[in-house]
Amino acid sequence: MRIPTDLEILNTIYRIYHSDFVAFERGDGSRDSKIYVPIDCKKVAGELKVDSDIVFGRLYYHLEKQYGYKQDNGSNVHFFAFKVGNDSKCVNFPLMTSILAGLRQEKKKFWIGTAVAVLALIVSTVSLTVSVTQLGSSNKSMQPTAEASLIE
Repeated sequence: MRIPTDLEILNTIYRIYHSDFVAFERGDGSRDSKIYVPIDCKKVAGELKVDSDIVFGRLYYHLEKQYGYKQDNGSNVHFFAFKVGNDSKCVNFPLMTSILAGLRQEKKKFWIGTAVAVLALIVSTVSLTVSVTQLGSSNKSMQPTAEASLIE
């Protein structure tokens, strides 16, 4: 079984729950908070073809520890909260979106760097091939000819 990356998990959550985040209207009873969107770990795991405990564990034990923080006034800003009002297993959607944008940017930088390196390797290989080919043909012209042997 392949383990999904943080980027894959967050992309999946974003794709599934973005419309829920946008559709929130205070007092409509859909959820208690605009920024904390309840998610179904089984649904996300199903999309990723992994066990739901893998998704929950990554969100609650890893990503919450990595991205949740305490403000100057002492209040906590959770990335993933087990309970927000009556809603359970909630992700801080604006914070998650910011993190997702950063992960996407890192991936893009990685692929741009990799593409530049591959291009440099191709140019170097072509340059080496041309140099070796020219060296081989210039050595042939330096071979003594029959006329040159007579002069000596």
